[in-house]
Amino acid sequence: MAGQTGRTVPAQVAAKLYGAVDVIAENGLANTKIEQIAAASGVPKATLYYYFAGKEEILAFLLRDSLAYLAGAVATAAEAPGSGRDRLAAVVAVQIEHTLSNSATSRALIGDLGRAAQLPELAQAVQAAFYDPIAQVLRDGADDGSLRAVADPDEAALSIFGTVIMTGLIHAVVGTERSAETITASVLDLLLQGLRPG
Repeated sequence: MAGQTGRTVPAQVAAKLYGAVDVIAENGLANTKIEQIAAASGVPKATLYYYFAGKEEILAFLLRDSLAYLAGAVATAAEAPGSGRDRLAAVVAVQIEHTLSNSATSRALIGDLGRAAQLPELAQAVQAAFYDPIAQVLRDGADDGSLRAVADPDEAALSIFGTVIMTGLIHAVVGTERSAETITASVLDLLLQGLRPG
């Protein structure tokens, strides 16, 4: 993957950059200095400037990389055999597991969501990793009868995204003892059973 300078970032540099995600997540990008990113990642400041125009692009690179990985895993879950309901459960499980396993990256994304939303490639990556797969399995579930048809699958996908990402983030930040499977089961119970009394 290339930085804004057009230079391809070597895998070893990309891997080290993840060492700076905690610093960015804790301080916010505006309060993080390039020197802190260099110190936390072990990548010299001169090397960072060789591949990136600045700290904004470093964060964008990390988010793109993380979201590309997530989008691949989500696409596999969304396109697997089974009912729309089964695939919705699989997509939610993948998203929660990713959020818990990459809590600093997820916190950095949410912390700078306004900035991320202004970068077209990041907005597209979020769309591919979260909204589109959920909207598609909602449509498929309505077609196969495993899920109730909703008036606007895209709007419903946005609501589900909020539920999934915030639940995962809160557990990741608090450092819960609950497993990803237990958290997923709780989210799916709410999504699939609702709050109406039985």
